[in-house]
Amino acid sequence: MPTKRRVREDEPASGVRPVRTPADDARREKTAISRPPGLSAATAGQAGLRHIAALTAREVEGVTRVKPEGDGWLVGVEVVEDRRIPSSGDILALYEAELDAAGDLLSYQRLRRYRRGSGGMGEGP
Repeated sequence: MPTKRRVREDEPASGVRPVRTPADDARREKTAISRPPGLSAATAGQAGLRHIAALTAREVEGVTRVKPEGDGWLVGVEVVEDRRIPSSGDILALYEAELDAAGDLLSYQRLRRYRRGSGGMGEGP
């Protein structure tokens, strides 16, 4: 009875291995360099959200951005600064937390305040 050879995930079923190009190697190297060690983007986002919630003592709406920066992460968090009735009048703020590779807070700042649904939701002031 013939033995079956295991096919690797990245290997086509025909058994022919794909050709690696210099562009593939450069892409792998760039990804390895640009992503800080230790935390995934999702974990960094959760850590940033917890830090901002604890520091501001306000209700957080959610994470708006997670970006690798040097050996750490920049995390954008939207916070409800003032509740209004109706909720379309709520005042929100966008905070940015700078985390190290372990998820510890290095710094934070409020980037801007705005009325919910006012449009122009860019990250700028």
